[in-house]
Amino acid sequence: MFRTMRSLLSIRRLAPVAIVAAVLAACVSAAPSATVPAVSGCAADSHLAVGGADIRLSFDAGDFPAAGAVQICAWTGRAAAAVSDYYGRFPVQRVRIVLKPVHGSRVRGGTTFGHGDAGEPLIVIRLGREVGAEQLDDDWTMTHEMVHLAVPSVPDQSHWLEEGIATYVEPVARVRVGQLRAERIWADMLHGMPKGLPAAGDEGLDRTPTWGRTYWGGALFCLMADVEIRRRTDNRKGLRDALRGVLAAGGDIRQDWPVERVLAAGDQATGVDVLASL
Repeated sequence: MFRTMRSLLSIRRLAPVAIVAAVLAACVSAAPSATVPAVSGCAADSHLAVGGADIRLSFDAGDFPAAGAVQICAWTGRAAAAVSDYYGRFPVQRVRIVLKPVHGSRVRGGTTFGHGDAGEPLIVIRLGREVGAEQLDDDWTMTHEMVHLAVPSVPDQSHWLEEGIATYVEPVARVRVGQLRAERIWADMLHGMPKGLPAAGDEGLDRTPTWGRTYWGGALFCLMADVEIRRRTDNRKGLRDALRGVLAAGGDIRQDWPVERVLAAGDQATGVDVLASL
């Protein structure tokens, strides 16, 4: 299916345009189930309660004078609220988030570990010392890393599934709670997803570990799965139901699962074998 798809628009070959539009409608029709915590008393080593979880946020406020502690806590709370809404709860009960100061005024990326402090999940974000509130308001990194908490660790050759889910879910989750305009998702997809298409000599997602295939190829898999699940269930279910099913089956980042188990758990939750067959 990837080899016949030369642009995102050709997804019409897979399903009516109305089904694609239904994905957009599902993004914007939700009522948030998690609220952003009050942050007026936020300190540099705070515990935020979001989506039933205890989120410990560790940083030195003096490292980020432009943003300040309150803005940093609000940024973290917004991301946690979006992820909690998408999954129905925060993916894990406890997580520590460590902010590492780096040069510049941007969020420089992050890494999520299944077993960090005392065996609990750990997220490390590299944050520019000069970062301001405007950059944090538009940031996707914190949400992306939190989505990783809801996906089991899979073998290295299937890393595209972990990164593809995080790449696809992050903007959808933010749209659902009003943090991002839906039109932005489609513009970003049209720009980014062609980078995930197979080039000459491609050997499939499991054997082509390039940046484009890993992140955008994985996200393209998720989009195609979302559309096909909606088509086969008359739009009653989508990829979110599949991913919630994986989490409900115990599949969070602390677990090591073969990719087949992840796909089977998702298919069981939707009642259609879209993930395994795709």
